[in-house]
Amino acid sequence: MANSEWKINHSSTTQIDRFKITIDEVLLANEQTQNFSYIEFHDGVCILAITDDNKVVMLKQYRHPLHSTELEFPAGMIEEDEEPLQAAKRELLEETGYQAEEWQSLDYFYPSPGSTTEKIHLYLASKATKVADQFLDELENIEVEVVSIEDFCKLVEQGTFRHGAGLACWAKYLSMTFN
Repeated sequence: MANSEWKINHSSTTQIDRFKITIDEVLLANEQTQNFSYIEFHDGVCILAITDDNKVVMLKQYRHPLHSTELEFPAGMIEEDEEPLQAAKRELLEETGYQAEEWQSLDYFYPSPGSTTEKIHLYLASKATKVADQFLDELENIEVEVVSIEDFCKLVEQGTFRHGAGLACWAKYLSMTFN
């Protein structure tokens, strides 16, 4: 691969809130130098939770960078010394009050490998049931929405559900289901 021939001449990293921004000065194979900047942050999880009666558990929350309220799957950051599955179970419970009897890894994906180091682990949580109230952080204002799979498909088709990690989860689930 061409990038294995790149040499980093200089690198600087700045911590801004929960993000690390790195700028690498790279010597390319053609002897040209180029700056590459990217954001480093912890790996995350995203959960497709399906109830016994084939309903999809979603979140509705305001996303400030977009200045809009979005539909999403439960998701979040993996904490230090936490395994991805453990983080997925924690996030599902905290954000929705649901737990699932069956868990299956749907692998992981890189949402934007040209600009971030982020890796998101995807999970299918089957036989999800509501067991508690949400355990939200002080700044979180999340509504739980539960819809049939048919209605969820309409939300995707209409462009109402645009959550990238959620769409990756859904695509992995569909590829599993139809293979």
